[in-house]
Amino acid sequence: MQFTFIPGIVLSIALVLANYGSGRAAAPQKFSQDRFAIGFWVDPPADQNMDQHYADIAAANFTMVIGGFGAGTPEQVRRQVALCERWDLKAIVGQGGLPHAQLPASSAVWGYKLRDEPPAEEFAALRDTVAQIRQARPGKLSYINLFPNYASDQQLGTTGYEEYVTRFMSEVNPDVLSMDHYPMMTPEEDGRIKYCSNLEMMRKYALLHNVPFWNYFNTMPFGPHGDPTEAQLKWQVYTSIAYGARGVLYFCYWTPRGHEFPKGGAIITAEGRKTRHYAQAQRINHDLKNLGKTLMQLTSTQVLRIQPDANPEELLTTGPVEQLTPGDYLIGAFTHQDGRQAVLLNNYSFAYTAWPTVKFRVPHNQIREISKTDGSEIEVMDDSPDMEGLQLSLDAGEGRLFLLPKPAQ
Repeated sequence: MQFTFIPGIVLSIALVLANYGSGRAAAPQKFSQDRFAIGFWVDPPADQNMDQHYADIAAANFTMVIGGFGAGTPEQVRRQVALCERWDLKAIVGQGGLPHAQLPASSAVWGYKLRDEPPAEEFAALRDTVAQIRQARPGKLSYINLFPNYASDQQLGTTGYEEYVTRFMSEVNPDVLSMDHYPMMTPEEDGRIKYCSNLEMMRKYALLHNVPFWNYFNTMPFGPHGDPTEAQLKWQVYTSIAYGARGVLYFCYWTPRGHEFPKGGAIITAEGRKTRHYAQAQRINHDLKNLGKTLMQLTSTQVLRIQPDANPEELLTTGPVEQLTPGDYLIGAFTHQDGRQAVLLNNYSFAYTAWPTVKFRVPHNQIREISKTDGSEIEVMDDSPDMEGLQLSLDAGEGRLFLLPKPAQ
């Protein structure tokens, strides 16, 4: 018998045999986020109105669904996945008691919900489960959400919050870093500094381990928490983005029943009625979806807080913004995948509008703003052209996203 040797095939076979002989298996494919995550806690019930529930989710401009409350059984999860396919939503579904090899593998499924707020003593077991799911369902996310930084050491199982996050990242090796934090924003208590501190911790470890981070924010009254205004919702969202979040998650979408939530008041009531938060979320999410394509291409490089009593010029020594009139701001600086710079200017106040005069480090005719209408790059307009300099108006809690040319070499 004669054989014809083809060099490319010989080389391919040699590489396969070499890898086989070395005993090294290819690393399991990890989850890759393909859109900005706009989601929530507590999915709708899997009842006779399930089709309408998911039409409403899509109409409110959410991009993904986290299940496990409404859709709990394998059949309910199947219906949930089918509806997410229909409405172009991504899903993190409950496991429904299924073995890993039988978990849904649809392209609409980002992954599977594993654990909410685990103590550190569970990290070893979670690491094993994450590894098993990666083998059984390559490319799917094993979703775990962490405690906030106001949890006690007893809850965390560590000495301090940074040890908790450090151990989670090193021991579990997740594909996404996620936490929930619900800042107090009442006349009696202002928890915004602690919220930003938590975001800074997420930013630090997400950059260190090259994974995206997401965070839940408060949408409803419960316990000592007040019922947020639309401006307070915006503040929580745009502050998260300023720190580099690639996902913002509402707590909650469907109102859970129980002693903690006697007032109700999530986006949808326990009985299925839309609250005012539905229209608020719809407006906010519309803008986020249009910013999202650009946000997914940005890597955080700097976060700068400008307090009302500060001299901005003393703080703006680096970054895309050179001068700013005094006020109450948060500035997030980024690098775009194409090498350009980006900056998110956030009005830190949720009670008042802001109207800063801004000087970037390049002429403003070289700057483009990301349109919240359609996501395109548009010319930056001076909101008060009769005044000297470039004026940018910001609603309470609002953020605006700008792109600048690549830095000079």
